Amino acid sequence: LFRSADLTGLDVVALMVDGVHFGEHCCVVALGIDIDGVKHPLSLVEGSTENATLVTELLVGLRERGLDLTRAILTVLDGSKALRRAVLDVFDHPVIARCQLHKLRNVQDRVPQKLRSVVAARMRAAYHAQTVLGAQAELQTLAGELEHTHPGAAASLREGLEETLTVLRLGVPPTLARTLRSTNCVESMIEICRDHSRNVKHWQDGTMALRWCAAGMVEAGKQFRRVNGHLHLRALRTALERHVAAENVRVTEHNHTSNAA
Repeated sequence: LFRSADLTGLDVVALMVDGVHFGEHCCVVALGIDIDGVKHPLSLVEGSTENATLVTELLVGLRERGLDLTRAILTVLDGSKALRRAVLDVFDHPVIARCQLHKLRNVQDRVPQKLRSVVAARMRAAYHAQTVLGAQAELQTLAGELEHTHPGAAASLREGLEETLTVLRLGVPPTLARTLRSTNCVESMIEICRDHSRNVKHWQDGTMALRWCAAGMVEAGKQFRRVNGHLHLRALRTALERHVAAENVRVTEHNHTSNAA
């Protein structure tokens, strides 16, 4: 039932999207955080892989059910290119934040065991810097140090670097930032879905996967508490609108410069 519920009037400030596998079936799920800090399981779609077509179907479905995607919504993603592509295609004013925990793990996986704790500590310190410029400088310095000995780690660190700093760029206070720096909220919902279906041994088809995943999401919704730092969500809405306005000015100025040239 929740997959068809009317979403008109639901003021979602942040959205998280992720995939979960049940047997050979992949369900892509969406979780919204509203202006009051309440978490809402929004919808899911099923396919064989987490691809851009599947995620686009999910997001378009949310829009058709009345979710206002013309407003700036902070979309927290794990780094999947398919998720990012779909958000850019469907949202009027996409503001993407890359999950810092996923990025940290990806970089760690590309360095020897003896370096992992050092690299993780330096990345965490950068993510907690006082300014975006300070964070960028620290991360670029680390990437430069890794360049010759571990080029894969350096490339991973640089890839999507700007989007890993979106929450810092928006000036989100620490209590709320802890919620929005990672995809932990949607991953917690997915864990409840997995736990809800743990006794299923044979996944017959995609319909069965959808049914069990949906039931798990409904169960998760009953267990949710408001996010930490929810009192700062109205300030986040203002920061998102300011960010989008600044982006629009930059695009307009760029177009004028291009036309003049």
